[in-house]
Amino acid sequence: MALVTATARSGRRAAPPRGGGGGHGRGGATWFLVLPALLPILILSVGPLLYGIALSFTDAQSGRTRSTQWIGTLNFQDLLHDTLFWDSFRIGLLWAVGVTVPQFVLALGLALLLNADLRMRWLARALAIIPWAMPEVVVGIMWRLVYHPDAGILNETVRDLGLGDGRDWLTGLATALPAVIVVGIWAGMPQTTVALLAGLQNTPHELHEAAALDGAGAWRRFRTVTWPAIRPVALAVTALNFIWNFNSFALVYVLTSGGPGGRTRLPMLFAYEEAFRYGQFGYAAAMGCVMVAVVSVLLAVFLAGRLRGGDDA
Repeated sequence: MALVTATARSGRRAAPPRGGGGGHGRGGATWFLVLPALLPILILSVGPLLYGIALSFTDAQSGRTRSTQWIGTLNFQDLLHDTLFWDSFRIGLLWAVGVTVPQFVLALGLALLLNADLRMRWLARALAIIPWAMPEVVVGIMWRLVYHPDAGILNETVRDLGLGDGRDWLTGLATALPAVIVVGIWAGMPQTTVALLAGLQNTPHELHEAAALDGAGAWRRFRTVTWPAIRPVALAVTALNFIWNFNSFALVYVLTSGGPGGRTRLPMLFAYEEAFRYGQFGYAAAMGCVMVAVVSVLLAVFLAGRLRGGDDA
């Protein structure tokens, strides 16, 4: 009996771990499955980013016969004294905040409306995402027609209401940036609405019923039930919208090309002009690095504040 027991114990100790000792094999299989999704990111995102960082330390210019020399931080030193670039950066921040904040507020209201039990709700949801289905170039052309000084529907409405003769919204120094911000809000609302609507639909309906039975009004139910449920979604979509809006190019390029007088020249437009109009690839790459660094810091501060606020709650 003792011999059998000892043999059984030794057999249990000698038995290989479940899975045939394939911990390393499972890790290799995992990487093999992830690789098809990882390769495009490495090739199309990480690779160009690293190349752009390296390019920012050179004097790369357009032209097949021009040689590229390593110049260290000279491009970044020039950027520190480039008032045009920092003006464009200020405009970019005004644009990003001016679009992101109203966009979120309006999209939240629209999501709450579309989440209510209304007739023809499916049609309203379909109409709400139409701007999302339109390319930015088409949106820009359409709104240029809306803002047209002579035949635009906006100025025609102003004249019909007796509010004046209208104005050229996209070429006025005081109206160009607000007019473009309105277009950015309209074009970006659908994806924000869809994300918030998904968060609202994942909120348990029983919580609203319990709050209503306790006598909570609409605002209190929103503050104590709805907002805590959609807060992670709101945080993510706000951060992504800020990054997307700050890096906008096509919409503003079609509407104003950065004019008038640089009043709508976003940093991406400025870098584009330096690279493809003036051929200063190294200098434009340095602009890109500065934009990535500053936006990353601002985003980290924003997320840290919001997450700290969530932890305190």
